[in-house]
Amino acid sequence: MSFYTAICSHFLFPLHERIKGHDSVRLCRRLEESQWWTSEQIAGEQARRLRDFLVDIGQRVPYYRDLFGRLGFDPRSVRTPEDLSALPLLGKAEIRANGERFKAAGHGPLTRYNTGGSSGEPLIFYMGKGRKSHDVAAKWRATRWWGVDIGDRELVVWGSPIELGTQDYVRRLRDWLLRSRLLPAFEMSPANLDRFVETIRVARPAMLFGYPSSLSLIARHARHSGVALDDLGIRVAFVTSEKLYDEQRSVIGEVFGCPVANGYGARDAGFIAHQCPAGSMHISAEDIVVETVDASGRPTACGQPGEIVVTHLATADFPFVRYRTGDIGTLSDRTCSCGRGLPVLEEVQGRTTDFVVARDGTVMHGLALIYTLRDLPGVERFRIEQTSIDQTIVQVVAGAAFDGAAEERIIRDFKARLGDAVDVRVEKVADIACETSGKFRYVVSRVPALGAGLGCEHG
Repeated sequence: MSFYTAICSHFLFPLHERIKGHDSVRLCRRLEESQWWTSEQIAGEQARRLRDFLVDIGQRVPYYRDLFGRLGFDPRSVRTPEDLSALPLLGKAEIRANGERFKAAGHGPLTRYNTGGSSGEPLIFYMGKGRKSHDVAAKWRATRWWGVDIGDRELVVWGSPIELGTQDYVRRLRDWLLRSRLLPAFEMSPANLDRFVETIRVARPAMLFGYPSSLSLIARHARHSGVALDDLGIRVAFVTSEKLYDEQRSVIGEVFGCPVANGYGARDAGFIAHQCPAGSMHISAEDIVVETVDASGRPTACGQPGEIVVTHLATADFPFVRYRTGDIGTLSDRTCSCGRGLPVLEEVQGRTTDFVVARDGTVMHGLALIYTLRDLPGVERFRIEQTSIDQTIVQVVAGAAFDGAAEERIIRDFKARLGDAVDVRVEKVADIACETSGKFRYVVSRVPALGAGLGCEHG
């Protein structure tokens, strides 16, 4: 660890977190100790925290106070995570219909958030400082698994408007002090890809962080352009928010000359699992209970795929209990050779984000279009299909609040991204079916030129 990194990780960042009222420093220390506990010790601590969490929300949260009463559910009787099966699964519809009733009495400051719409069903929810502190601590612990720390040079390829739209002076100063630089994942034109590659060469980051699709596209562009990036001393590339395909892992690792560390989580569900250097995806079990269930909501056994359901134990101010992620995954009962007692998430099959291509050839992350739809009034579900370079169809399951102005906004924003000559059609439909595989693809591009000359594949 360099002297400057030590200053950042031991002084500047802890000071930043203290000013924000976060408890992430203490929590990270706790997590770095508990990761070496036996699986039985971790399971015992998880069960204790689960019981305390359920007792708390059963008293302070109107939605759960009423639910527990109707079911005759006594949270004090909970002994293992399996006892959660007495409670119903939680979906976005229930949160949307009862938003205010999910807020705990006496809650602290809450921040409003939106999901990115990866399920095609946008969600507005709230997050307290406790949840933020736990997520920061869990991510910080996992970062250190790979020999990097806060303060090491970091380059982030990301697309969230929370990160890209609030780059005020204070945030820019913080990122400059912590040596973190943000590049937009939306617009991947050849000119921007050239700029990204040059930025990486000049910045010489110790770590990369971003979507696997974006980092693999940059890597392919560098390879196609004959630019070497494997001599910069990059130690690890962290990827998340999409399914990581073997081909993407390979090209990222080869071009950047570093291992690829996969992560699984979501803004609503939390920081769920991260890959260790031994190759296992470890669940942040001290804070998160992960279940997998079949189509009927019954638990699936280890080794059997099912929908991933999450209970986040640091969400007492706005609880997520048995929350359906919409992703398909498999739990494992094996232990990892790294020696950590944290349980293992064997596989995540869900979540991919396609690129779309503008009429002028600019390649964009699919989220560039999703952000228009996700917070429009009355949009209950959507699917974007780019049928050709000249046409894009937007299917919308519309509620009562969806009106002509919303439709015009979609067309205007999509034309601004894809090109004014592109035919953008909005179709109001009663329902949008999943694929035969059970997956829901919210962005589908059928443009064969996507990634032409870059070796880019999409599926």
